Order: sequence, then structure tokens, then C-alpha cells
Amino acid sequence: MPGQGKKPPNALTPTDGLSREEWLAFRRKGIGGSDAAAVLGISPFRTGVDLYYDKLGQSVEDDEQNWVAKEMGTVLEDLVARIFAKKTGLAVCPMPVMFQHAEHPWMLADVDRLVTMADGKTAILECKTTNYNARDKWEYDGKPIVPQYYEAQGRHYMAVMNLDRVYYCCLYGNSEDDVIIRSIDRDPDYEAELIALEENFWTNHVQAKTPPPYIEDDGALVLESLRRCMGPSRKDAPPMVFTEAQSEVVRHYAELRNQKNALSAEVKRMEKELEQLKAGVLLDMGESWRGVYEGTDGKYTVTYTPSHREKVLKDSLARLKDDHPDIFKQYATVSEVRTLNVKFTAAEAAAQEVAA
Repeated sequence: MPGQGKKPPNALTPTDGLSREEWLAFRRKGIGGSDAAAVLGISPFRTGVDLYYDKLGQSVEDDEQNWVAKEMGTVLEDLVARIFAKKTGLAVCPMPVMFQHAEHPWMLADVDRLVTMADGKTAILECKTTNYNARDKWEYDGKPIVPQYYEAQGRHYMAVMNLDRVYYCCLYGNSEDDVIIRSIDRDPDYEAELIALEENFWTNHVQAKTPPPYIEDDGALVLESLRRCMGPSRKDAPPMVFTEAQSEVVRHYAELRNQKNALSAEVKRMEKELEQLKAGVLLDMGESWRGVYEGTDGKYTVTYTPSHREKVLKDSLARLKDDHPDIFKQYATVSEVRTLNVKFTAAEAAAQEVAA
């Protein structure tokens, strides 16, 4: 099985002291772990075409716009590793070396840290950072997961390093408790497919200097890649003559756009009608917050439950409530918020509630 041998990886170069330009030059000698997701078409950050041009030294990425996000992970890497060590009790050490797969020298690995597990075996640690709102990417259907683009990276590293486990520690806040810790173990089938796809990308595209096709499902990502790769249009360029196959794509695009416009107009119409109907219901209810209906066609309850909250009118008075509650009441107004709900009761189905 490719990548499942017992040979240790080859050390390509120490990374301590390398300039960014020197480090990138070594990275262009093969495919690294952070490249794996782009090869598979599952990276949220760049396409396989972007990766192809980068490997040829013709990078089209706009580093000036996203340099902060790229640097943040590097700056906080040591902190994340320290938090992981404290949380798990496992020994963590840096490994400032870029490695090559023993059998596939175009597979490279520049891992964040190595971990000594309780049984004495060695694992890999990947240090990640994200924001508070993106932490849900590490769960699916209430179960812990590793985002697929990070999973591809970890499995690439396990193949190169011939190690059987990758830990992930992702910091999403400013506290040592604001971290997500996950781990995955080696999967021979996934690894074999990954190596085959990466070898095809490296041999048949990078070395052959033949751009790969776009295989990504993220249309916005592809459009951004096209913007970078193609550059501005030329007014003096001749018009393109579409083939029948290409024309079908254009026709389908036009049809979907028309359908979208029609649906958008219908949604706006329905929203307007909903507001009118809601106003009529509230007019009938008057001061009541609850209404009931019992008829031959079923039963339902309508509620427009009030809730009250104190509101400070000026930002400068935000701390006043805690410090001087009596004075706060002189500046606060009480507003009412109510939600209109309809609860249906029918013999053939359980009651359901519809929020208006």
C-alpha cells in the first residue's frame, strides 16, 4: 500500500533561519499538507488551479488582502501548542524540518509540532486558529469532527511522516478554555486515494505544465480564482464563439437566473402579504395576547405574547444600571416585544406552531 511502508521520511531541509522566499522555494519542490485540500477540490481557501500556478512560481494570490489571516496562525502557533500541552498533559516539541515521503519525494511535510503520547509513540500536532462564530465547523449533527480540509492535511502528514495519529488544537477565543481538541488516526484507504490524486496532480499537471480543470463545488471560490488567473478583459479582444455544448451552459445559467428573479419577486410579494395579514389578525385581537379557534376544520391557538425589557437610550448610560439602579430607572424606558404564533390542533397530526 503506498505510504504504508516502514521507511522513515527523508529530511529535505531545516526550516530554522529560512527566509519566506527560501521556504517557498522548497515548498515548490512538491505538495505539502496544506496543499492537499486544494488537490482534492475541497479547500475553502484556493482552487487546484491556484495551487498549480503557485507550484510553478506564478502565484496569483492577493497576499495584501489576506496577509493578516495567514500570519495569525503562525504568530499564535506556539501559544496553541502550549495550551494543548497543558490541557492534555502530553509532551510537545517543535520539529523545524521539512520532510519528504520516503517513496514519493514530491510529498512534503512541514508539521507544526510532534507529540509524545502516553504509550511512548509519536503523533503530530496541528495548531489552528479561528473565530468564535466558526467553531461550529468542528461539529456535525452534534458530534465532534475535523473539518475535511484539515483532515486532508493531517492524513497527508501521516503518510509522509509514517505516523498513525494527528492531533488538532484550534483556538477560537482569548482564553485557554476557548479551544477545540480533536484527533484522527491513519486510514489506509483514504491515504492510498490521496497519494494517487496528488501524484496525478504533480505529474500530469505541475510537471507537465498543464493546468488542472476546476473541480470545486464552490462557485464563488472558482470565480475569484478566475479573476486572479485571467486578469482584466481586453476591449480589443475578438468575441468568443460558443459551441453548442457551451451554449447549453449559458442557456441553463440564464434560465436559473430568471427563475431566481421570479422567486425573489414572489418572496417579496409573500412578505408584503404576510405583513398585511398579520396586521389584520392583530387588529382583530386588539388588547388580547391570545386567541382560540374551534371549528369543524380543526382547532388552533393564536398567541401574541408580550415580553418586556429595560432599554437605555444612551450608550454613555450603559454602566449606570449596576452602579446606580435608582438613577438608571429615570433614564430607562420599557419597551414591549411580542411574537405572533399559530398553533394547529388536528386529529390526524400533532399540534404544530407557526411563528409569524
